Amino acid sequence: MKLGIINSAFDQAGVDTATGLEHIARIGFDCVDIFTEATTITEEEVQLIERTCEKNNLPVVSLPVVSCGLVDFNDPVREYHVNRAKSFIDLTARLGGKNLLLVLGEYIWQREVIPPEAQWQWGVEGVRVLGEYAGERNLEIALELEPFRLSLLNSLPEMIRFIDDCALPNVKANIDISHLVLADTSPAELASLGSRAAHVHISDCDGKVHGDLPPGRGVVKFAPYLQAVKELDFDGVVSIELEYSPDPEKIVELVEEAYTATADLMEQVNLRV
Repeated sequence: MKLGIINSAFDQAGVDTATGLEHIARIGFDCVDIFTEATTITEEEVQLIERTCEKNNLPVVSLPVVSCGLVDFNDPVREYHVNRAKSFIDLTARLGGKNLLLVLGEYIWQREVIPPEAQWQWGVEGVRVLGEYAGERNLEIALELEPFRLSLLNSLPEMIRFIDDCALPNVKANIDISHLVLADTSPAELASLGSRAAHVHISDCDGKVHGDLPPGRGVVKFAPYLQAVKELDFDGVVSIELEYSPDPEKIVELVEEAYTATADLMEQVNLRV
C-alpha cells in the first residue's frame, strides 16, 4: 500500500495549496488526498493542483466530502447533496483519483419523530445513485465510519449492513483506525469486511474522544490494525488525517512527525510497497 495524507493539514493551518502540496512531496509521501469544495473551486485552483501534483510526482488518490444532507428528511435537500457529491466525483475523476471518501450524517432528533429506518433508506438510495455515477467513471465510494452515538455508520456491523444494502461493487468502506478504536472495534473484526475495503485513514487519539493526532501522541496500538488491513489484501492507501493543529506555525514539523511515525508503523508489518 501507499502512504498519503489529506492536504487539509496544511490548508487549515493557513498554508496555501501549492506550498502545502510541495511540502507533502518533499517530506516523502507517495500520494495525496485533496480536501476542497467541488461546487465552488475555481478552474484556476484546479489547474494549480494539477500542475503542482504533476510537477512533484504526487498522484491524487481520494477526495473527501462530508454530506450530512444525504439523510435529510427534505427531498430537495437530499437532491442537492446528491448533485453536490456528483461534483466531487467529477473532480475526483479529473484529478485522476481512485475514490470519493464519503461521510454521511446522523439520525436526527434522537432517532425519534422520523423513523430511523427512513433515514437509513434515504442514505442507501442516495449512495446508490452516487455509486452508479462513480462506477461509470471507474471510481469507488469509500464510506467513513464515524464513532458517534447517532451516526448512521457508527460501527463495523452497521457499515457492512449499509454497503450490502447498497449492493454495488464499488461502494466500499474506509478504514479509519482511530475511529475503530473509539467504536470498540478490535483488529480481528476487520476480517468481516472481506472485499469491502477501499481506503484507510490513520491518526491517533486518547481512546475517549476524536483526536486526529500524529501516531504516537495517543493510545492507539496501530500494528495489529495495520496487520489486519494487510490481510484484507486490497490495493489501497493509508492516508494520514491531521486536523486543527494546536500550533499552526509548526504544521510542517507536525506533518513530518506524522509521516515518520506512520512510515515506521507500516514498515513493521511490511505494508508499504
